[in-house]
Amino acid sequence: MRMLLAFFVAVLLLSDPFESAREKMVRTQIAARDVSDSATLRAMRTVQRHRFVPESWRDAAYDDRPLPIGYGQTISQPYIVAYMTELVKPQRGHRVLEIGTGSGYQAAVLAEIVDSVFTIEIITELAKPAADLLKSLGYGNAVVKNADGYYGWKEKGPFDAIVVTAAAEHIPPPLVEQLKDDGKMIIPVGTPFFVQTLTLVEKRGKDISTKSLIPVRFVPFTRGK
Repeated sequence: MRMLLAFFVAVLLLSDPFESAREKMVRTQIAARDVSDSATLRAMRTVQRHRFVPESWRDAAYDDRPLPIGYGQTISQPYIVAYMTELVKPQRGHRVLEIGTGSGYQAAVLAEIVDSVFTIEIITELAKPAADLLKSLGYGNAVVKNADGYYGWKEKGPFDAIVVTAAAEHIPPPLVEQLKDDGKMIIPVGTPFFVQTLTLVEKRGKDISTKSLIPVRFVPFTRGK
């Protein structure tokens, strides 16, 4: 009987050896910091973050910090991913635009909740692997485009929410235009390589409101030539 139990435990660990680390991440890094949206917490428990980091960093995949993914880019700290997700209030039926695909992790978290995720990555060497990974993991509702995210993705809009994962010196007007009425955008605003301010943008008809939230550090919003 003990041998049979040990066998099933081994099979479970082999299927997802990081499950306990992911559960601890959600409990101690995210829920403990007052992220309470049930859909966001469920997505953070589900998405295998270790699949979105370089193999050399997999042992640190569930640590409370950003990690390098190459080309001067990072995968954001788990808490920040969850916090930004919760702020835009994603729901079934929503169409969401993400600027800055990176490894695809934030897109996967959103894709667990909403109907459609359209995500833009300007660095070609990151865009294709992210698209392939998202597809291989079953996120067929997440579509990656290799382009300058400043201009958004007009033909796929308007969007219920926009999540920007790179620091911009100002809020890009095309992104505001592509928000639906009552839509929300979360974006780090400030000088690259310094502390920025995570900013919530809300659109109600012609009225645009912004709210400064917490200090953050994001990689710069890369533009095309």
